[in-house]
Amino acid sequence: MSLLFVIYLAVRRAVAAAYFRKGSPNAVQTAIRWDPANPQYHDALGTLMHLYADRRNSDEIVQLYRNATRLSPHDAQFWADLGAGYDWAGRPNDALDAFQHAQRLFPNSPEINWRLANFYVRGGKTPEALRTLGMVLQEDNTAERKVFTLATNATRDRNALLEMLPPQPPFFFDYLDFLIERGDIVGADEVWDRVLQLDLPFDLRETFPYLDALIQHAELEQLSKVWRALAQRFQAQVQPPAHSSNLVTNGGFESDILNGGLDWRVVPIEGAVVSLESVGVLDGAHSLRITFDGSRNLDYGHVFQYVPVQAKTRYRFSSHMRVQGITTDSRPRLQVCDAYNMGNIFVSSVSPVGTSGWSEQHAEFTTLADTRLLLVRVVRSVSGKLDNQIAGSVWIDDVRLIAE
Repeated sequence: MSLLFVIYLAVRRAVAAAYFRKGSPNAVQTAIRWDPANPQYHDALGTLMHLYADRRNSDEIVQLYRNATRLSPHDAQFWADLGAGYDWAGRPNDALDAFQHAQRLFPNSPEINWRLANFYVRGGKTPEALRTLGMVLQEDNTAERKVFTLATNATRDRNALLEMLPPQPPFFFDYLDFLIERGDIVGADEVWDRVLQLDLPFDLRETFPYLDALIQHAELEQLSKVWRALAQRFQAQVQPPAHSSNLVTNGGFESDILNGGLDWRVVPIEGAVVSLESVGVLDGAHSLRITFDGSRNLDYGHVFQYVPVQAKTRYRFSSHMRVQGITTDSRPRLQVCDAYNMGNIFVSSVSPVGTSGWSEQHAEFTTLADTRLLLVRVVRSVSGKLDNQIAGSVWIDDVRLIAE
């Protein structure tokens, strides 16, 4: 008889499972009739009814969730679903009790904390919501964007938002990038200040999106301030000018090109290769070399640096250049222009043709009333000649920009 009873139960459970897999409300109801002791079926039917029903059967939905928690009292997910059912039924106190019970059963669950945080937000309990969202961040690094979005929609208190972040650098820089994408530069500035205040360790390149945003929004005083702080902190990476009055970072190319901030940037392009050369340099250990392979008529402007300056101020620009085997009538040269209005060109050097040794280029100019950021770059215009594919190499060294 015992064996027959076991077989009977197994058959009922198998039939119930078959109905449950169909996934419709009617099928799940049938599964419950065949196997009423399975809490998953009660919870699933409550969720289906929650999704598709109206408030008139909210008590029935709550009862299904309560059945699930009664049959499996230590399952945190069932308690969280019960909290959602109470919330939907307009019973916030019961909902809070259920959500908090779920959290006690599984305190590190990102999903349960996320649901509890949303409940707090809807109830206007902002401090509790932010604290719970901080727990979500700690346990699920894929949830950052939705956490940041919910938190910033919940409160305008920037300090409270910063307090939400776990005190680890990735969270601060991810939040910084999030604010940049939203165009919130004031908020990004406050995140940066908090990073410095907490003395958090970070990689220099993590700051480049922030520096680019400051350039984009013309926050040039903050740009210079941040770059000075980085230069002090990363002295081995941010090459100071050989002369203290020189505004060009790494003008002698003695350090690796950082490709960000106020250092040189190199944008790769087919037909040209950029490298640091240690042979035949003008001074020091390196110069910059650009080699053109002769396959293209390049419109080139892919090596450049941003330099903050003062309006209506006189500057002296100088650089050294040598070439080898440079072809075509349009040759590489150094150009200084307004970064926000590139039609305002202040310097355009004369470039030698063919092969020549080191020669100095220099010029003096005065910035305009609205000039605050210069672009120093290597340029080469498209040639209109038949023989227009540029080949050869150019070396550049000792680039300086000095206020007079």
